[in-house]
Amino acid sequence: MKFNERLKYLRCAKIPSITQKDLANAIGVTQRKISFMETGTTEPSLSDIIALCNYFNVSADFLLGISNNKNHSE
Repeated sequence: MKFNERLKYLRCAKIPSITQKDLANAIGVTQRKISFMETGTTEPSLSDIIALCNYFNVSADFLLGISNNKNHSE
């Protein structure tokens, strides 16, 4: 999966699932930016990647599609 697909997957798989607006508020960006990242219209900044990894508790390698392992240490 590409970054945009992983982001949408993580947001929708969260229990309970969250809206783009909820995620945007949680990490300090606009809903429009989340939408653009999920559709692949724009790429995330480094600070966006860090915030998303912290929010979803996943590794950057997982979020970026480098690894299928969600854990930070493995």
